[in-house]
Amino acid sequence: MEVKKAIELAKQNDQAAFNYLLDKYWNDVYGFQLKRTENENDAEDITIQTFSKAFDKIDNYNDKYVFKTWLITISKNIHIDLVRKHKSSINSRINERNDDIVYDIPDESPTPEDKIIREQNLAKLLRDIKKLKPHYQEVINLRYFQELSYKDISKELEEPINNVKVKLLRAKKLLAQIITKPNA
Repeated sequence: MEVKKAIELAKQNDQAAFNYLLDKYWNDVYGFQLKRTENENDAEDITIQTFSKAFDKIDNYNDKYVFKTWLITISKNIHIDLVRKHKSSINSRINERNDDIVYDIPDESPTPEDKIIREQNLAKLLRDIKKLKPHYQEVINLRYFQELSYKDISKELEEPINNVKVKLLRAKKLLAQIITKPNA
C-alpha cells in the first residue's frame, strides 16, 4: 500500500490504513521524540498522543505537505504543550532583598475532599471501562493498572507490539467517547 492511498482509506476510517500509517511512521515520530525528551516513556506517550491526534484530524491533512512532516509537527506541538504545562506548575519569583531565587511550589497533597472525588471518579472510570469490549478492557488494564510496558503487553497477549499500540490507541479513543457521552 502506498502512503497516499493509505491516507485516503484512513479518511474513510479504514483500520488497515491506520495500522499501515502507524507501522510506517512510528519509528520516525518515536525517534524524533526520544531525541527531544531523552526518556523512552515520555517519547512513547507523546508518540501515541501524536498518532491519536493525527488520526482524529486526518480529514484536515493537506496533501500539499509530506505526511511525515505533518506528523512530526503535531508531535512537536504536543511536546511543547507538555513542557509549558510542566513549567507553569512551578512558579518562581525573585526575592528582592537578597536576589536569591525562591521557588514557590504549591502544596499538591490531596485534601480529604480530593480523595473522595478521586475515588468516585475512579469508580466511574472503572464502570466506563467495563462498557468496552473485553480485548480493549484487557489492554487498558495491562497498560494503566498493571503498568506494563508495550513490550510486556505484547508478550502477555502474544501479539506484535504495533498491534498492541493500535489496540490501546483505539481503546483510549472509544473510552473517551464513552466518558464524554452525556448521561453515560
